[in-house]
Amino acid sequence: MNVATYSVRGMHCASCAAIISRKLSKLEGVAEVDVNLATEKARIVFQGEPITEEALNELLEKFGYGLVSDNPEQGFCQVTPALVPDASRMREEKERVLAEQLAKVQLSLPLALLVFLLMLWDISAKLFPAVPNLPIPMGMLNIISMAIATWMVFSIGAPFLHGIVMFMRNGTANMDTLIGIGTLTAYLYSALITLLPELAQLLDLPDDTYFDSTIVVIGFVLLGKYLEARSKMKTGYAIEKLIGMQAKSALVRRMGKEMEIPLEQVRKGDIVIVKPGEKIPVDGTITEGTSSVDESMVSGEPVPVDKKAGDTVVGGTINKQGSFTFTATHIGKETLLARIISMVEDAQGSKAPIQNIADRVAGVFVPAVLVIAALCFITWLTLGSYLIGFSQALSFGIMGLVGILVIACPCALGLATPTAIIVGVGKGAEYGILIRNAESLEKLSTIDTVVLDKTGTITTGAPRVSDILPMDATTSENRLLELAAGLENRSEHPLARAIVEEAERRNIVMEVPSSFEALEGIGVNGTLSGVAVAVRKPSEHEKKMQDVSRLQLQGKTVVMVEENGIPKGLIALSDNIKPEAAESVAALHRLGLKVIMLTGDNRAAAGYIGSQAGIDEIYAEVMPRQKAEKIREIQAGQRKVAMAGDGINDAPALALADVGIAMATGTDIAIESAGMTLLGGDIRKIAQAITLSRATMNVIRQNLFWAFIYNIIGIPLAAGALYPLWGIFLNPVFSGIAMAGSSVSVVSNSLRLRRKKL
Repeated sequence: MNVATYSVRGMHCASCAAIISRKLSKLEGVAEVDVNLATEKARIVFQGEPITEEALNELLEKFGYGLVSDNPEQGFCQVTPALVPDASRMREEKERVLAEQLAKVQLSLPLALLVFLLMLWDISAKLFPAVPNLPIPMGMLNIISMAIATWMVFSIGAPFLHGIVMFMRNGTANMDTLIGIGTLTAYLYSALITLLPELAQLLDLPDDTYFDSTIVVIGFVLLGKYLEARSKMKTGYAIEKLIGMQAKSALVRRMGKEMEIPLEQVRKGDIVIVKPGEKIPVDGTITEGTSSVDESMVSGEPVPVDKKAGDTVVGGTINKQGSFTFTATHIGKETLLARIISMVEDAQGSKAPIQNIADRVAGVFVPAVLVIAALCFITWLTLGSYLIGFSQALSFGIMGLVGILVIACPCALGLATPTAIIVGVGKGAEYGILIRNAESLEKLSTIDTVVLDKTGTITTGAPRVSDILPMDATTSENRLLELAAGLENRSEHPLARAIVEEAERRNIVMEVPSSFEALEGIGVNGTLSGVAVAVRKPSEHEKKMQDVSRLQLQGKTVVMVEENGIPKGLIALSDNIKPEAAESVAALHRLGLKVIMLTGDNRAAAGYIGSQAGIDEIYAEVMPRQKAEKIREIQAGQRKVAMAGDGINDAPALALADVGIAMATGTDIAIESAGMTLLGGDIRKIAQAITLSRATMNVIRQNLFWAFIYNIIGIPLAAGALYPLWGIFLNPVFSGIAMAGSSVSVVSNSLRLRRKKL
């Protein structure tokens, strides 16, 4: 399978997205198509070799659409899979289109407002005797209105006429088609009445004209399109902010000389110099100097972090004090910032399951509206003529036809979900909450149980040796540590690293084992200088020993060290609980969630840590392979489970949970391992992520509700449903105003998420 992403040209509404998706899906070799109206992107999955951009455009251009690849040949120093220069170019293109829309609005809106006010004046004069008649003769006003309407329809409104042409040529209809048919029908009928009054009398046509409706509808629809486009650009604020974090250049040392080069020319292994106040250009390891670095982009914490030789630095963070040099280790799309941008872009372009119903409706919306409008017109001409006479029935039929075509709006449905997803995902990124896709965001809102790994999630994940207890007089602390560290130096387990670090601190020379074996959930064994050594968990019998039970009750992890099968002593390690752990668990409780701790540690140590954090339920001494089974067991109790772990050794459990949440610190980020990744390892972000997901889903439901209700109520009103009961008929002018406001209201509601406090 090959995946490619394209920017879409000419897409104006949800029906456009449905047309593009439907046409591309029919191509041989296309496995999946996902077209996002809010991001104006198309994601295509090919079964074999990708179809060329030219071939795709050859198909789409006859329908008025086009694709521009976001996947150019990738250079060695690309900042993101979609190059930042391309992102800037696309934004410039959107700003150009927005400027063109604004120019049209500035030309058409004053005329539309003037005509609208004259309409209100005329209506008021007919209803209220105290209001004087218009000072302009109706004949003259009609000629002026026809001139303005002619210009509006055939100049400013040309895109709507193009929608009619596309419909007649290819049988595909979108929002422009509806507006085009409605306004052109009103204009042509009015022109016929005005220019050929004798014919109108002969056919007994009503002498009402609809130039004013044509002018106002086009003016307000163009205003709505402009406001919608401007609001959609605001939804991409998070990506722009992330892209803005990158440095533009780097000061490097090459061949003994310092030179400032563009960011795209930095290579792995370059020695990069960073001065106070500068952005760090790429990821790397400090080789010389000390400083404090603002890593709020990664950790969300405003307090700068002290850095020294050997420490890692992240591109996009800010050097606050001191100068230092570092070796570039990750450049371009490999940097943490680029990976974050890529993940946010992918998530914002993904679809939540709740969107499926809106997509299905949008796919048939425009054809259905055309049928409804035609049926409305026919009903007024047949049944209406019988009840109220042909002349009045024809007038109402025209108004109903135009009103339905104008008020119907698939855009609100199409924008309801993706705009909220874009803003929600962007809001999460600002808080260091990286959401992999919209499905994870939706699922998180339904969670009722949170399962936490202990090490690295509730605790700091940086254990240290606290006690060394030899069991006989012939074994010293250093000897015990020498035996344990010799084996543990081959292991990557956090406890093993702590033992090795303690040996290094004491300057103990560690031998290289001639044999080594790691036993999952038990420990390690091997041979050092012909001596069989094992470092393992205490047995059930050994757990009853006074020293073992005492240390475990203190929340410490105890390992037994054996030499030739004989226990030689104990090493205890402590892993402090994170300062924010209890606060985080309390926040989860306030959200109505059950909190469970899952750990391979002993019951006593797990119970001690769990009581400090306020955990509801604890599963201890669970082997890594058993964690997934525990998740399945919890889910069997009809619980919706989010699992938070380090994203590596908890991978099976994270994958099985309804939502996997990877805790990540610095550049050791497991972005690909779970549905969500929390930068900085701060578990307070779990509650924030759940709050965000619930808020986002609430906004989506509100958007969908109003989008459906708007069309369910608006279309019958425009058809004249109230006329038989109360004699009320919705003027197409008000249909245009309502249509213009529907999409804007949906996008504006989504933008409220930007102000949400997590």
